[in-house]
This record gives sequence, C-alpha cells and structure tokens, in this order.
Amino acid sequence: MSLKAIVKSVISGDSLILRGRPGPQGQPPKERVLHLADITAPRLGTSSREDELWAFESREFLRTHTVGKEITFTSLHSLPSNDDVPRDLGNAEVGGVDLTSELLKSGWAKLKEIKRELTEEDLKKRELENEARAAGRGLWNPHGPQARAVHHTMPEDSQAFITEWKGKSLDAIVEYVRDGTTLRVRLLMPDGEHQIVNIALAGVRSPRASTKQGEPSEPWGEEAKFFTESRLLQRPVRVVILSLPTSTATPFQSGPNAAAPQPASIFIGTVLHPSGNVAEFLVAAGLARVVDWHAGMLANNGGMERLRAAEKSAKEKRACLYANLPAASAAYKANNGSVSSGQSKTFDATVVRVWSGDQLSVIEKDSGKERRIQLSSTRGPKLSDPKQAYYAQEAKEFLRKKLIGKHVKVTIDFVRPREGDFEERECATVHYGGQNGNIAEQLIEKGLASIVRHKRDDEDRSSEYDKLIAAEQVAVAETRGIHSGKEIPAPKQPLNISETAARATQYLNGFKRLGKIPAVVDYVAAGSRFKIYLPKDNQTLTLVLAGIRAPRGARNVTDKGEPYGIEAADYALRRCMQRDVEFEVDSVDKSGGFIGCLYLNKENFALALVKEGLAAVHTYSAEGLSWARQLNEAEAEAKTARLNIWSDYDEESEKAEVAADASDTGALKAEYLDVIISDVRIKSGFGFSVQILNTEGIASLEKLMRDFSIHHQNPVAAPPGFVPKGGDLVSAKFSDGAWYRAKIRRASPIKKEAEVTFIDYGNQDTVAFSNIRPLDPRFRSLPGQAHEARL
Repeated sequence: MSLKAIVKSVISGDSLILRGRPGPQGQPPKERVLHLADITAPRLGTSSREDELWAFESREFLRTHTVGKEITFTSLHSLPSNDDVPRDLGNAEVGGVDLTSELLKSGWAKLKEIKRELTEEDLKKRELENEARAAGRGLWNPHGPQARAVHHTMPEDSQAFITEWKGKSLDAIVEYVRDGTTLRVRLLMPDGEHQIVNIALAGVRSPRASTKQGEPSEPWGEEAKFFTESRLLQRPVRVVILSLPTSTATPFQSGPNAAAPQPASIFIGTVLHPSGNVAEFLVAAGLARVVDWHAGMLANNGGMERLRAAEKSAKEKRACLYANLPAASAAYKANNGSVSSGQSKTFDATVVRVWSGDQLSVIEKDSGKERRIQLSSTRGPKLSDPKQAYYAQEAKEFLRKKLIGKHVKVTIDFVRPREGDFEERECATVHYGGQNGNIAEQLIEKGLASIVRHKRDDEDRSSEYDKLIAAEQVAVAETRGIHSGKEIPAPKQPLNISETAARATQYLNGFKRLGKIPAVVDYVAAGSRFKIYLPKDNQTLTLVLAGIRAPRGARNVTDKGEPYGIEAADYALRRCMQRDVEFEVDSVDKSGGFIGCLYLNKENFALALVKEGLAAVHTYSAEGLSWARQLNEAEAEAKTARLNIWSDYDEESEKAEVAADASDTGALKAEYLDVIISDVRIKSGFGFSVQILNTEGIASLEKLMRDFSIHHQNPVAAPPGFVPKGGDLVSAKFSDGAWYRAKIRRASPIKKEAEVTFIDYGNQDTVAFSNIRPLDPRFRSLPGQAHEARL
C-alpha cells in the first residue's frame, strides 16, 4: 500500500527521514526512517570518523530533490525501530519519479548484491547503473571527489574564528535543529572546506526542547523546534556570525587583562533563509522571546527593532508563549497617554539641575513646573563608593556640560512607585540637540553609567532600551570608564577658601589681579549669595553680589523669611545653578564671603536681579561700583513696572517721604549756594563732593591747613602698635605728598593699608599704614568741609 509523507531530512544518499502533517496547533508530527531498497550510498562522517568518498555529493543530490517535498513511498519490509522511530525498507517517488532509479542513473548510489531471482525492474536498475559507470557519473567518476577538509567540531581558537568571519555572510546548510533557536550548521567556507558549528539565533530564545527520550520539554519547546525544522532543516541558508556568548557586563569587576576565554561551544549569529530571518518569524508566532542582551549585535541593521515589532504583534495576539500574559502595568499602558494626572508623557523642558550621573531636574516649558526625573534603565556610579566616586563625578560633570540650561525633549517611560526610603520617581528618556541625541545612551557608551537589568516581562523600561544595551556593549568592548578595570582614587574634597575671613583675605589680591575668573555655580544659597566652584584649583568660595540687597528667604521651618525671598532664590537657582560663569571680587566680608560681581553669559547677574524686581540697590555699597548707574536705572525700571518687591511701590509717597525728611516745615525751598566741586565720583554718574563758599568754615580751613602743613614739616612718628580702625579720624598722606585730615572707611591689618575719605575735600584713596598718623586733638574741632552731593 502506498503512503504519503514529507521528507524532513536526508541521512545519506539512500536514507530519508519522513514526517507527516503537523497538528492543528502546530504540534510536531510523527516521524519514520525510510531506507531505499536494493541500493547503497556512502556515509557522511562524524567527529570520530571521516566522510566516505562522495558521501556529501551523494547526500546533496538526494537532499536537493526531496527535502521539504511530499513523496509517495511503499514499505517492503519493516526494520527494528530506533528510539521509537519506525524504520522501513522500501521505494519512494517524488512527482512520479522513482528516487532509486534517479540515484542509479546519476551515479550517486550503487546496487546491492541481489540474491533473489531478478525481475524486469531489477534488470532496468542494473542497466541504469551500467550506463552511469560507463559515463563516469557520480561515484564512478575516475578522477575521484574534490579534496576538502571537513571539521566536525567547533574551531579550537574561537576568538580568531570570530575575528576573521564576524559580520560576513557565509553559505551554509542546516544539519540539525536542537530547539527553535539553536542550530548545527555546515558552513561552506570560501576555500572549499566545511566547518560544522553550533549557532544560537541572535536576539531570541525559544523554550528548550527534549533531546533525550523521557526528558520533558519546556512548554511550546517542541512546537518551536518543529517551526524551525520545517523551514530550515537541510535548507541552504546564509549565516552571519556575530559574537561569542559572553556574560553580561559587570562594572568595576573585570579588568583589561582578563584571562583568555575558553573555546566556545556555540556562536551567536543570524540565519537567513530566502524568505527572511527565521528569528523574526519565531517571535511573531509567539514561539520565542526577545533576548535583550543581544541588542548590541543587531543595532546596526535595525534587526532589534524588527524583533520588537514581532514581539508586540505576538503579545497582542496572545500567541503561544504569550497566551497567559498578565495585563500590562499602568505605566506601560500610559505609553499612549499621560503618565499621571495632569502631567504629559512627552514634553519640552529646560534642564536646571543635575543631581547625579542619572538624575536631573527640568522645568516644563508649558507649565513652568519643576520635575525631578531619573534616566530610564540607567544606573550611574555611586559617589559614596570609593571605587566609583571618580566616575560618579565624571558622569555628573558630563551631564552638566551637555544639558544644564539646555532645551530638551523628555519622554516619561514609567513611574517608579515609592519603595522604602525611595520616593516615587518619574523615569524618562531625554533627547537634546540638533541630532536629537539620547543622553543616557551617550553616558553609557562613554562608560559613565551602566544599564539596569530588567526582568523578562518587565515593561517598565526605557523606550530605547535596545540602544542602551548596544551602547554598553560598545563601552565594554572598548573597556571605557567603569568597564576599564582601572581603580582611580576618589577625588579630593575641594578646599573652602571662604571658611574664615582670614583665609579668604589671603586670596583677595590674587583674585583682584586676575580680573574675571571662570568658575561654576555649585550652589545657590539665596538670590544674591552663591557657592562658587573653581575646577582648575579644586576650590570653593562664597560670593555675595556687590551693590544690591536681595530679600532673605526662610532659614528654617519656623522662619517666614522676607517677602519675595523664595522667588529671588528660585530665580537665581534656575538661571545660575551649575552654570559656567565668571566672577570678579572687590572685597571680603567678616564671615569670609567674597563681595563682587557674577557674570552669566557676560551679563552682570546683579543687574538681572534688580531688573526683575527681586533685589534693591544698596546705595552705600553701590556708590563706588562702575556699574552703579546701570543698577539705579534697572531699579527705576522695576519700580515703574511694579515688579515683585516693588509691587506696592508708590512713587508719590516716596517723593513725599523725601520731602518730609528734607524739611520739617513742609516742601523744600530753593536755596542757592556758591560752592566749589572738590571731587567727582567717576565710577558713579551721580555723586560728587562740594565745599560751600562764603562761610566761616572755609576761612577756618585755610588757617587749619597752614598749621597742619607746619605740623607735618617735621616727621611725626606713629605711636607703637598703632593700627587704624574704621571710623577713626587720622592724618593721611595723599598722592601729592601732602598730609590731610581723613576718616578711615575700612582697614586691612593683613595688607597694612586702609581705605580713607579726605573729609575736607571728599576724595577717597587707599593709603598704607606707614602714611597714616593719629589726628592731633587740636585739628579735630573743625568739622569736615566736604559735603556729599547728588544730582
């Protein structure tokens, strides 16, 4: 009786493995072995014996004619089964063509010695064999087979083999399918040699199928194996070897001089059938899962994206492995909507602060709300770990230079719920710049962060997780950063030169000579008070903005602070925090803070604060500043616009208060005086000093100066231990060499010099202690004749 079956594979030129049709759910059909009667063909070799002559060519002839095709066969005799697989001796036809006759005709098989009485059919077979022998076909070729080496075991030097053939497409024949994603293939090398290798399909893993009788398979393992077998077994394919199987990256564990790897038992690669990549079809059918850690191998040609698309399709259909897939998490469902109430999933923002190598704060463009986010699937080095501290600082600085103050596009991937001491945190993918670069990907590729290993079905991950994996594999391959194995000492803590006034004073003159000094704002304490970091010298200092006074914020929970103190501090934080700036210093306060100017993008930040109505001009300290006029103009603009601290400003009331202060009797009356302008404040456009003429004071001053000059004709020694103090009346030598009455504004015992105001003329100067004497009592009675005036 004739039976029909499909040829699964060809063992040799005279033996085939047959199978039936698959079940309705893709269940593997039963198999049987058919040995063609009356003929024999050479046997293929194994790892323990060589191929017989012409074995490969004979097998190939039968393979190309039958594999995957339906045949009609007749069993003449049943043979003992092997592992419960029936074995038959018989004849077979493909498309009406007798296989035995075709093999004899082509010379790829020989007739066995027939001991029974010959039939007409036997005589025809004998005749076909004689014709092939006479023509020198197949096995009868007098020149013998092509010489080739067949390597039945994996290459001994796996790394060298990978180095030579990585990424190159090689012709191959699939010889065996262990499970849906593990194959044994015969590589047809360009030099004619055959190399047998084991291949794990890149990017996917199917359930394990049984390899021994009685051994259970994983769910869907047999279906996955049959899926691949029915499409690839003994089919010609193209194989691209991509990698050796390597363990996942472990930062700070492996060094550049790691031990040489052991010979590999399998390679990772892609197997391409004319119809496409079988891995994608396996995943789409729900018979394999995507392997995250192969993303780097498939990143260049979009292979991982296609696998993810196939995985998504299988999950939507609940196919096979995904039949019992649990409902997606709320954060995963949010991919097409909002992450939490009132907050959009994708939004434009500006980065205002970098907290660490994987956390930053942004200001949402539309709402103006500040949001602290964690880079999805990214883990930065820990500053608290001495081994990681250097890289933690490098990662933070990388983010600061790339992002601080920059426009970014934020995509919230998921929300990590509150757990223990960790608060709820939005996890996001951040893109920036014209190239729309993923900052996490760049961070990981430089070896300044690692990726988080998610569980297989954990959907709470970066929307560009595969790119992050590929970036880490590049960093590992190049031994960059945390993967270098180098132990770099933890950075030293910066020196705080504002710790005491004495220490700060030591640096004052040097800073003055340098002029504008590049630095980074490390912390914003208040609207006009900053902690400045000098990277070049690894120093920090406190900088107080000169010429202005910003409202004070609350210092503790019970302190309410001054109105607009919080707003001033927030404005300074958003504009200056972690920005590259320049600063100049003028003096040092009693707590060690430097008083000076801060330049952000070449703009005087004190002016910006005053313009926003978040600081007022401090008249006394601003008077000697070169930008005093601009400060007063900015304050006038803020008052006019009634911005912030000037929201209740009443110009008429201020004028009335000035008038009341000037006179108790009412409005000021015009009074004309003859004066001499004795000094003009060239650093300020409004202040000057005058001497009022036609008064007794001027006449008395002329007499006093004559006596004063005579007094100082003979050198007057300073009393032992004399140190002038602020507010003291003294005799001071001016730059013209003459002595004049003066008042100490401030003195520096360290530099042994003082800033003085000459009380009879109004001009100011810095005078060394050696040119200052206590003022003799007889010259103290006459009041100073210089009067401060202002336009």
